Amino acid sequence: MNRIDKKFAELKKPGRKALVTFITAGDYGLQNTKKLVLEFEARGADIIELGIPFSDPVADGPTIQVSSERALKRGTKLKDVISAVGELRNKTEIPIVLMGYYNPILKYGVNKFISDCARNGVDGAIIPDLPPEEAGELISASRKKDFATIFLLSPTSTPDRIKLISKNSRGFIYYVSLTGITGARSSLPAELSSRVRLIKRRSKLPVCVGFGVSSPGQVRQICRAADGAIVGSAIVREMERNSAKKRFIGNVGDYVQKLAEASH
Repeated sequence: MNRIDKKFAELKKPGRKALVTFITAGDYGLQNTKKLVLEFEARGADIIELGIPFSDPVADGPTIQVSSERALKRGTKLKDVISAVGELRNKTEIPIVLMGYYNPILKYGVNKFISDCARNGVDGAIIPDLPPEEAGELISASRKKDFATIFLLSPTSTPDRIKLISKNSRGFIYYVSLTGITGARSSLPAELSSRVRLIKRRSKLPVCVGFGVSSPGQVRQICRAADGAIVGSAIVREMERNSAKKRFIGNVGDYVQKLAEASH
């Protein structure tokens, strides 16, 4: 049982749901990334997703694309992101998941990636462009290290697809709330709750919902059906708004606290 499993078990006892927060690692510098992780934990976040900066993030909308560009301009590399998590492990045990595309991981070396992640305290990975049919090497290496492989389902996923994703996932299932790219939306699809309930009938894993989540009200709506809400673009946008302010970390933390209160 890794940190993700422990967190969901811990939340289940009082009937609480998870807030999963995403930021791109290295956006505004890795020192700020580490400060934000600790701030988010203090403000009630339950799981942290750190994006691996990449030049062609095909599943991401403009907000996260630009954050990736900022991080790349600072020279942020995959090895730096993994090392940053290792440094954070001196101060926190919050579950940390890396989210990124397969190209940098393949270049890094799949087995080396899993080994280095496990050694530095990374708990799992979400790779949007790697379906389970093509992930044999990653899954095999992950099982040896109690490393979570988190795969995605969408509104178009069939019952057979739900079964396959459930079989190969560990930690939780990432349900993409809409067909399209990441980015804050003013409303969520009407069928979201029924789709989540369908998945939960077919899987014992927690289900967390991401893509388009932008407000405490939406987090509250998601958490009525799902085990957690994932917020990314809206937090990155809040970072942009406050990047030049003296209270940069605290202001973004204020926003995360509102999301956490809604999830709990």
